[in-house]
Amino acid sequence: MKKTYNVNGLTYLPRQDGTANGNIGQHLIQLSSDGTTWTTVASGTYLDDSSLKSTPWTTAQARYIRIVAQTEAGGRGPWTSAAEINVLSTATYSKPPTNLGIWGATLDFPIVPAAAAILPNGKVLMWSSWKPLDFNGGAGSGTTDTCIYDPAAGTVSQKIVTETQHDMFCPGLSLDASGRPFVTGGNDAAKLSIYDPNGNNWVAGPNMQIQRGYQSSATLSDGRIFTIGGSWSGGEGNKNGEVWSPASNTWSLLPGCPVAPMLTADTRGAYRADNHGWLFGWKSGSVFQAGPSKAMNWYTTTGTGAQKAAGLRGTDPDAMNGNAIMYDAVNGKILTVGGAPNYQDNPATSNARIVTIGAPGTTASVAAIGNMANARAFHNSVVMPDGKVLVVGGESYPVPFSDATSTLIPELFNPATSSFTSVNPIAVPRVYHSWALLLPDATVISGGGGLCGACQTNHPNAQIYSPAYLFKADGTKASRPVINSVSASNVAVGARITISMNRAVNGFSLVRYGSGTHSVNTDQRRVPLTPTVSGLSYTVTVPSDSGVALPGAWMLFALDAAGVPSVAKTIFIRAS
Repeated sequence: MKKTYNVNGLTYLPRQDGTANGNIGQHLIQLSSDGTTWTTVASGTYLDDSSLKSTPWTTAQARYIRIVAQTEAGGRGPWTSAAEINVLSTATYSKPPTNLGIWGATLDFPIVPAAAAILPNGKVLMWSSWKPLDFNGGAGSGTTDTCIYDPAAGTVSQKIVTETQHDMFCPGLSLDASGRPFVTGGNDAAKLSIYDPNGNNWVAGPNMQIQRGYQSSATLSDGRIFTIGGSWSGGEGNKNGEVWSPASNTWSLLPGCPVAPMLTADTRGAYRADNHGWLFGWKSGSVFQAGPSKAMNWYTTTGTGAQKAAGLRGTDPDAMNGNAIMYDAVNGKILTVGGAPNYQDNPATSNARIVTIGAPGTTASVAAIGNMANARAFHNSVVMPDGKVLVVGGESYPVPFSDATSTLIPELFNPATSSFTSVNPIAVPRVYHSWALLLPDATVISGGGGLCGACQTNHPNAQIYSPAYLFKADGTKASRPVINSVSASNVAVGARITISMNRAVNGFSLVRYGSGTHSVNTDQRRVPLTPTVSGLSYTVTVPSDSGVALPGAWMLFALDAAGVPSVAKTIFIRAS
């Protein structure tokens, strides 16, 4: 480029002559200051069509830039073509400090991923709708565009799912007791689709009793899955609870679990009022609903079900499209952040509360803490191995398919001080239809946003955040403890696990694998573990209550005296 620029993105226009030959598929985008040493700032796979491709990344200085085309998008031959390539730049640059964490290279995807789940093998499953970049018109299509990102290999694979006859846009989403993504409703409002990571295939389950879209679901202490709400599709109102049993593979209505107590006062009525419940599977098959309504509730899922008020979330108003995160399941601690009184077209809040729950049916304790620096809705929050919570994205005035008031500055909640710290900015707005999830290497992947066709706010990409705990004070990478082995990787609640380490550590934590869509992740929760020590052998005990340690796939982390986490070992926990 003849001189050094502050570059932060690239656009690639495939050939426009009606021929797809040479469309770039899998690729690397790399920068260099001298033309010899190259740094990758983006990788992934582009969609095989003629649309303009845009790849943003965190600003870096470079004189040279190159695209390495690794595959032809359609597999049609060993060629590459381009109609136009433009490099994007900005006037200013300052090197991001590592004590605020670092956002890595952009990951390009051939879809706008509106939903995602971390699989027990560490891969990231993502999907859009019946089209890769648009959800409109999908109801009844029976298809979903999906892709899988493999962090170990650095590859992205694509698949159009037709076998379950389910457009899985705007669904309820949970990880079941086997770690399988369990996807209900959405554009095809009655359907159930389950992804099997072992066979890399989707299977159809029985239809729900009530058609739903924008509902939430939660895995229960006995492995059943509860769902409630969802008036975005399948008709409005009366979306009361029902439960799926893995033993019988059937859905049962729960007339004693009415949706009415958890409705917000949204100006658009039932269509929005029962959306995106903050649900937590808890003890004895119960479910705690922390929001987004200001009224909190308990649901009992045995027999025909029951409901009991759990109190108000303090002075917090309805907080649609806010977040709730169980950062300490042993002590029933839940952080709630942000949201807005209505689904859209009103100011979000910066509110933060700590909700503490105990025995099912009891009134929850609520404590107001210092607010976030930024008001947010459509954001996502992720609990990390050390108990801190990363809050990513969102906008101060929520409007679907708009980035106008988005914030690029994430915040980190510290439970020790009940306060928030701003960290380094993300390169891409992450708002409506975005998600963020913890990876087994203790980093956070944040992606998606948009899915609105020819709009300007589609974000078919993601970035990975490496928190400050992965760096030394001088900015170099910290040495990480290594879990050499575990005595068992499939255990019942209450079991003891012996862990062999390569060096001394201070503690351990279990973090349940997560899934996310529409700012909802009912799967993630953290269980801190205190070990007994014999040399470099450590023994931890899984909580004995399966309402605390829900059945399913968990990440086991070790943390050293400096708070540096290991890469996780996967542990499956059974109810009994």
